[in-house]
Amino acid sequence: MNNMKKQNIFLPLLMIGFLCSSCDDYLNENPDNRAELDTQEKISSMLVSAYPSVSSCFLAETVSDNTDMNEQFSAYNDRLQEEVFFWKEITEVIDDSPQDLWEGCYRAIASANMALTAIEEMGSSADLLPKKGEALLCRAYGHFVLVNVFCKHFGNMSSTDLGIPYIKTPETFVSPEYGRGTVAGVYKKIEEDIEAGLPLLEDKSTAPKYHFNKDAAYAFAARFNLYYRKYDKAIEYATQVLGSNPATKLRNWKNAGQTNIYDIRGNEFISSSNSANLLLTTAYSSWGYINGPYYTGCYYTHNPTISAYETTASTGPWGTSSTYSFGAVNLSAVPKTIVYKINGYFEYTDPVNGIGYRHVVLPVFTTDETLLCRAEAYAMKEEFDQSVADLAVFMKAFTSGTTLTRANINEFYENKVGYYTWKQPTVKKKLHPDFTITAGEQENFIQCILHIRRILTVHEGLRWFDIKRYGIEIYRRSIAANGTITVLDSLKVNDPRRVFQLPQSVISAGLEKNRR
Repeated sequence: MNNMKKQNIFLPLLMIGFLCSSCDDYLNENPDNRAELDTQEKISSMLVSAYPSVSSCFLAETVSDNTDMNEQFSAYNDRLQEEVFFWKEITEVIDDSPQDLWEGCYRAIASANMALTAIEEMGSSADLLPKKGEALLCRAYGHFVLVNVFCKHFGNMSSTDLGIPYIKTPETFVSPEYGRGTVAGVYKKIEEDIEAGLPLLEDKSTAPKYHFNKDAAYAFAARFNLYYRKYDKAIEYATQVLGSNPATKLRNWKNAGQTNIYDIRGNEFISSSNSANLLLTTAYSSWGYINGPYYTGCYYTHNPTISAYETTASTGPWGTSSTYSFGAVNLSAVPKTIVYKINGYFEYTDPVNGIGYRHVVLPVFTTDETLLCRAEAYAMKEEFDQSVADLAVFMKAFTSGTTLTRANINEFYENKVGYYTWKQPTVKKKLHPDFTITAGEQENFIQCILHIRRILTVHEGLRWFDIKRYGIEIYRRSIAANGTITVLDSLKVNDPRRVFQLPQSVISAGLEKNRR
């Protein structure tokens, strides 16, 4: 099967000055000929394209410590994988590349802005306000993805760290002048859009799991405020999703883990009827194949070595991985350890020649991950009873092991597991955040939460943002057929490669590049 690059990519109007000079004909059209957004139905249709049809999963998983190089499978090398794995500046311009992510997010942002402009021009009537709320959340989300991939994480230096252009209007001229601003400035604008959009939302969509319904929006707000270090808000918004009895809102892990058939389990995991899935998005992506039970991508993988010591086969204060209700599979033919949850879907445009598009469906926000956001916010506030209550609820749903308590969390991460070294890998890595984590109970809780989140969200890309947030140093390792580990490179706390470089076409057109 060929992965045919999707055609007729619509570069958002804001990108014209950066990326090309051949779009004058398009720009010279009356904007109304491009999209006559003069009814609620047309605005609803436009908002379908306000969700990025791209994914950061491949980039974030491959660049993180969830991926090793497997020496004996060098024949399956891929240039984009190699560039991402070794933290290089990326030259490939295909699905899953930084340019694909950049363009896709700004396309979605442009659609959100077109909808917002049309709503304003139609008088912002009461029946349009829910659409306005959705468009604001979409605009915030697109920028949230971009700032966390292409910039340093929010922190003490965010008032000077380079951000990304925050676009609030649909452009209708050829050479707009944009600066990158700062990370702090981008976060502030995301916050403004979230806060303005949340009160306007209604749950009346015909496909609610593919739109910002209220629960999905509050889950987004919870994760955003956790990253923003506004822990009270993170708790408040997570509670809006979870209610007074979070146990009833989580995925039924025991039921989900009953079958180990790849297609069936993956389809169920992303089912829109599953109440744990709050927002689903679709993307043109090869990630379901690279991370699937195939030879594709098997030179750089989440392999049994990582699984055994750090992730899906690791032991915690709850017990061993034999207690997990939703386990991973070690493939015998290729060095992949996979949790069957992100399938690859192929859309044939030419069945005879096997040409078409590769797709994935992603659970962008779930109740389980939102619960861990709240548990982390409680731990940062040193409200450990509340934090352990959330962690215990999740682990009771996810495993049949020991109930989590403050005592066994502290005992395990303080005394039963040492800090990770590349020779003796463990689940506990030294933390170097630019904020204070108190040694002892607070660090033990954070280590526990990072451990659980890494297991829960493996293959979904969120581990990379935890690495950035907590200043975790990681290695590029090569695993030989006999299990021997060789270190090829390391990524220290202040290494400038901890952010992806902007697409080369954007840099060439004048946007300031990241300092690497």
